[in-house]
Amino acid sequence: MKPLSPLSNSVLDNLASGVIVFDLGLRVNYVNQTAEMLLGVSAKHVLGELPTTWMACQGEAVIDLIRASAIGSPITKRGVVLATDRDEVTVDCTVTPILDEDGTRFTIVELQQVDRRMRISREERLITQQVLTRDVVRGLAHEIKNPLGGLRGAAQLLEGELESAELKEYTHIIIQESDRLQELLNRMLGPNRRPSYAPVNIHHVLERVRSLVLAETREKIKIVRDYDPSIPELIGDSDQLIQAILNIVRNASRVLDDAGTVTLQTRIQRQLTIGNARYRLAAQIDIIDDGPGIPTEIADTLFFPMVTAGSGGMGLGLSIAQSLINQHKGLIECTSCKGKTIFTIFLPLGDDISTARDKENNPSD
Repeated sequence: MKPLSPLSNSVLDNLASGVIVFDLGLRVNYVNQTAEMLLGVSAKHVLGELPTTWMACQGEAVIDLIRASAIGSPITKRGVVLATDRDEVTVDCTVTPILDEDGTRFTIVELQQVDRRMRISREERLITQQVLTRDVVRGLAHEIKNPLGGLRGAAQLLEGELESAELKEYTHIIIQESDRLQELLNRMLGPNRRPSYAPVNIHHVLERVRSLVLAETREKIKIVRDYDPSIPELIGDSDQLIQAILNIVRNASRVLDDAGTVTLQTRIQRQLTIGNARYRLAAQIDIIDDGPGIPTEIADTLFFPMVTAGSGGMGLGLSIAQSLINQHKGLIECTSCKGKTIFTIFLPLGDDISTARDKENNPSD
């Protein structure tokens, strides 16, 4: 079978579904980038191979479909579970036999990730919740700040009129508590400046976070690095990215209680949808700890302000982290069970993020 043309490669590589082309002998002729990411394989390692040597699925469903397609009509099977090196993915699989102009038979396998659609829907709900929560918090903070400032000012004026040191102690408490509430409101509102965008090496950010946490914990926890060196620079605010990731890693170090491991892992994702926007390339940063896991009762509200699983903080770190990552057009997700909690950060790479910001700043374009 002839190799695909560069134009065909370009078109197929930009599809949101995975595409694999097999020749008459069931050997791989082509794999697009989405299929590589979906199955956790490299095209150069599977070209010319039989699917049985690298494709793991329940009941060999995909392989059976490829053989069955020899009858000459397309076949679709829904809910096929494929195993990857990291996890399992559920796909709808369509197998189509094709006869090219030279009379050569080959088979196209199209994989549409079902759980990906579910993830996109979940992300859209999460982003909507974040926006609504942030708007409510900002509204409440505005309503509280004005009377709080008046209360503090009145206490200062009253303190100036009092001669008794014992009575001044009460006004001093009012002033101190007003300042504490003001600081709490400021923290709930999160960063009050827009990101200052510049090229950022995400591994420099992670190394900075790693050194800070190791210093804070006196190296009692272990931080393992698993970096993909091929990830290009992204456009972002280095300080804000450090703050966001530091909040997550600090939380992990607290639940480990000076006895455990945090893994910092980076990977490239292609054709990734975040909310309702699709990006050709994105960085995936996984922060994995082997702690007790997140209580199920707070799993759905984990990124809301004032939600915390312990007594070591006020529950603002994850809310602020999500807000900072959202400003970079990214998203934070979390999966957790006993012994393994994964916070996953997705950040768009390349020209896509600049285009998305241009559209946001110039909605009429």
